[in-house]
Amino acid sequence: MIKSMTGYGRAKEILNKRDITVEVRSVNNRYLDCTVKMPRMYSFAEDAIKQHVQQAISRGKVDVFITVDASAADVAKVTVNRELAAQYASALNELAEVCSTESHVTPEQLARFPDVLTVTKADEDLETVSADICAVLDDALVAYNAMRAVEGAKLAEDIGNRLTNIENYTSQVEERSPQTVAEYRAKLTARMQEVLQSTTIDEQRILTEAAIYADKVAVDEETVRLRSHVAQLRTMIASDEPMGRKMDFLIQEVNRESNTIGSKCNDVAIAQVVVGLKAEVEKMREQVQNVE
Repeated sequence: MIKSMTGYGRAKEILNKRDITVEVRSVNNRYLDCTVKMPRMYSFAEDAIKQHVQQAISRGKVDVFITVDASAADVAKVTVNRELAAQYASALNELAEVCSTESHVTPEQLARFPDVLTVTKADEDLETVSADICAVLDDALVAYNAMRAVEGAKLAEDIGNRLTNIENYTSQVEERSPQTVAEYRAKLTARMQEVLQSTTIDEQRILTEAAIYADKVAVDEETVRLRSHVAQLRTMIASDEPMGRKMDFLIQEVNRESNTIGSKCNDVAIAQVVVGLKAEVEKMREQVQNVE
């Protein structure tokens, strides 16, 4: 079943002591436009994130929001500057000699001096972090696609109903079209009788004129193509593949056939049918703008 381009999905999980939250939301767009918003320190994972999005979404304006709380995963590494500590100890011993006192240099004393102890954050495994973010992203995309599928089912139902209406309008055109030729022939005969009065009417001339008119207003080709387009659109709305662009193209063709029928048929009844037909086409086009 087709999917809507509008959707939202969210997932949250703790992996390797990192609390990761991913939100995915999208609106209509002609092509896929993915924007990732997350802390700068995790920007190394952006390419991998976009690849996962491209595998799940074919088009739409997609925003991915990522937050990572890694406070529990922070591992501190403490290093001792042995050379500097030795210099501080030597200096303290020298001061003790100057003061004629016994030196009792302790580790606690040395630790208070600047740069003797250095605390650094342990390096993160970038591949692991990226994989964890993408794992949560995949969960968010599952929820996101589920919502899009629900919306897509509603779109498919609405489009299907409008296709049925278009078929009904097409049937009305097919039923009415032959009648317009018969009515034209009757009007032409009456007009010639009025003009010529008692003069004998050339029946062959009437038949010729009626045949020319019938050929001019014939819409058989247009109605056949209309039904073909409708059948293709029904197949598309049942497909699991992204069909939005193809459907948009076919609806343009349906609109073109509708315009041709309207321009060919100089008949009030058919003109009214064409107005209803084009109204359905326009409403369907608006709905297809939401289809992936």
